[in-house]
Amino acid sequence: MKLLRVGTAGAERPALLDQDGTLRDLSGLVGDIDGGLLADAPELARIRAAAGAGELPVLAAEGLRVGPPLARIGKIVCIGLNYHDHATETGAAIPSEPILFFKAPDTVVGPQDTVLVPRGSRKTDWEVELAVVIGRTARYLESAEEGLAHVAGYATAHDVSEREFQIERGGTWDKGKNCETFNPLGPWLVTADEVPDPQALSLRLWVNGELKQDGSTADQIFPVGEVVRYLSHFMTLYPGDVINTGTPAGVAMGQPEPKPYLKAGDVVELEIEGLGRQRQELKDA
Repeated sequence: MKLLRVGTAGAERPALLDQDGTLRDLSGLVGDIDGGLLADAPELARIRAAAGAGELPVLAAEGLRVGPPLARIGKIVCIGLNYHDHATETGAAIPSEPILFFKAPDTVVGPQDTVLVPRGSRKTDWEVELAVVIGRTARYLESAEEGLAHVAGYATAHDVSEREFQIERGGTWDKGKNCETFNPLGPWLVTADEVPDPQALSLRLWVNGELKQDGSTADQIFPVGEVVRYLSHFMTLYPGDVINTGTPAGVAMGQPEPKPYLKAGDVVELEIEGLGRQRQELKDA
């Protein structure tokens, strides 16, 4: 299923995009799309049955804002330097274990919402990423297969980053990752049954129409199942938690000088195969 939330910011309603590309209203069945729903197998089955029977009302999609596909996100765990080509372009050693940092849930915006360039920023950068959404509580998992079994679905994420804040201002990476609007998510949460191999997805990102990133999740150093397994030994993962799994090569930081960092007026577009497309215009905060 392709689950999404539509409407004005803070007042989104749950919806479903059916196999014909028709937007369907889920608000008569569920209150929202969140961890509680993703952990409720009978409720998800009821949604599938209603969609299959053609019982869901049609929503007029024209002019309707698409919000983040997940409400009440618990935590966003991010994996740094998780693609071989991205580690190479930044001159970093291949990590022996996953590099972790966090994004606050309040960085999440819709896939077509404005992204704000922080005040004082000189190095705002782009990163297309596969987002993994947890559907079952994960503690001390023993295998990558178990890790995949705890995934509810996948989404396109834009891990916007401010490199000076991240690298040059002391402390941890979190400074450059948690500015407002720095995690556009969506348009859809695609349930795991529609993504048979999360290591076979193409990722692309354009800036002002120019292709900047063109990669594949096959290049991940730590694949999705292993990431979930690994994280479960350091923290409990709950339904509705999100994992941003890293970005392929092609970020501004990896380009020759002068590096083409983002500025107000730029337009970023990104997509992941089968998970939908995003478009953001940048403005000054």
